[in-house]
Amino acid sequence: MNEREQKALETVKTYMWWSLGAGLIPVPFVDLVAVSGVQLKMLASISKIYDVQFQANSGKAIIASLGGFVVPHAMSFGMLGCVLKAVPVVGVLAGAPAMGLFSAASAWALGKVFIQHFESGGTFLNFDPEKVKAYYQQQLEEGREVAANMGAEKKTKGVREAVV
Repeated sequence: MNEREQKALETVKTYMWWSLGAGLIPVPFVDLVAVSGVQLKMLASISKIYDVQFQANSGKAIIASLGGFVVPHAMSFGMLGCVLKAVPVVGVLAGAPAMGLFSAASAWALGKVFIQHFESGGTFLNFDPEKVKAYYQQQLEEGREVAANMGAEKKTKGVREAVV
């Protein structure tokens, strides 16, 4: 992995935390807007690392396109969390963790797709969501695992730093 790719991956991991936090917002559908904003900012940060001109409108369309692809899958994982939040008190407690994890996983998938795309010399202008759907789905599954292990990784890293 080259230095630029490594920096981009660290950026994705940072935005996974922000996406997780945005997914925990207790107001239904406000969380989705916040997650989209965080992920749009992530795309801007990754594009800066690769010296690719960021285009907000293209970024929004790409997020919507890839998001539309995973909506059936998301209904069983993340969107369920969003819908559960509509149930007073208990719904927030039940829905927030699922939506938070889905938001972090989708940030991972989106970031990994764009790292691959930019590494191959791509730009926002020649990005084709249809061509990356299978890779996006694969990265979404990987992102679920990464997101589920984020807290443990952070604690382990803290313990290692304290020992050193």
